[in-house]
Amino acid sequence: MSSVIWTVILGEAPPPRLDKALARDVPEEAHLSRSRLARLIADGAVSRDGVVLTSPKAAVSEGDEITVTVPQEAESHMAPEPMDLAIVYEDDDLAVVDKPAGLVVHPAPGTPTGTLVNGLLHHFGDALSGVGGEKRPGIVHRIDKDTSGLLVVAKSDRAHHGLSAQFAAHSVDRRYLAVCHGVPDPADARLLGLPGISAEGAVLKITTGLGRHPHDRQRQAVTFSGGRHAVTRVSVERALGPSAALVSCRLETGRTHQIRVHMRHAGHALIGDPVYGGTRKVSPKLPGAAEAAAFPRQALHAERLGFEHPGTGEEMFFTSALPDDFEALVEALAGARDDTRA
Repeated sequence: MSSVIWTVILGEAPPPRLDKALARDVPEEAHLSRSRLARLIADGAVSRDGVVLTSPKAAVSEGDEITVTVPQEAESHMAPEPMDLAIVYEDDDLAVVDKPAGLVVHPAPGTPTGTLVNGLLHHFGDALSGVGGEKRPGIVHRIDKDTSGLLVVAKSDRAHHGLSAQFAAHSVDRRYLAVCHGVPDPADARLLGLPGISAEGAVLKITTGLGRHPHDRQRQAVTFSGGRHAVTRVSVERALGPSAALVSCRLETGRTHQIRVHMRHAGHALIGDPVYGGTRKVSPKLPGAAEAAAFPRQALHAERLGFEHPGTGEEMFFTSALPDDFEALVEALAGARDDTRA
């Protein structure tokens, strides 16, 4: 039986006992509930500085480095599933996929089938890197279920290692397009007065830590002590009246929900975001109010992806057009609806 080892560095002001602190700070992708963590602690699978911790009530402190060893039982073979995938590029090492909104990238609790990985297995057969494990073959990075756009998939182990190194070094070029509430202005005194926000000419730079929300482990939150370093650069592509804007978000880092959390921190949450959008609405007196209120997902699209090919060294760049629902939202907010169209 193999194992996966997670190293957790406790963030700012952790709960005073081990199980609660781990439940707050363990990476979301580990899919470890508090009850599962309690079992792992009881089984001697949790340690600090080489010392096994067997009590869930063990005292912990900010900055403690906790190691969690999770046994991985052999899983049943994941079934390939026919799926209409938009493959925009493919060679022997990798493929670039244009993911639609609503598609989960890889299996997880609650979504064991119907994922991008199931579709990739059907499309590529055995030609996927096994580095990601049985649940995530070929997956180098991911985008949220309800975010559309580009991601790269590794077909060879060489590509998986090479691409993973580029993501770790933050050298991958990733640009997202989003529709946010309000129009961000890098000269706005309110914005520049917020911690972690600065201006670089016409670009708004947001620099914070990101960590698990202290009261909701399904969410991320901005922090300035602990957490994972996160940088997003935002520029306005098009003001959509006074109520919204089409913005470009460039990721220097790629943390869970990074753009969505950073835009909320700036007071410009994404339209349609069910988790971080808050209660802000487009004024019913303005164009596009009904379309914005009815938009069923966060208005976020991975529009550009650039990287160095891990086999040839070639610089590669790909772009994805806005999906129809996103384009219709932009046109409605801009007041450009054409009611005469069939």
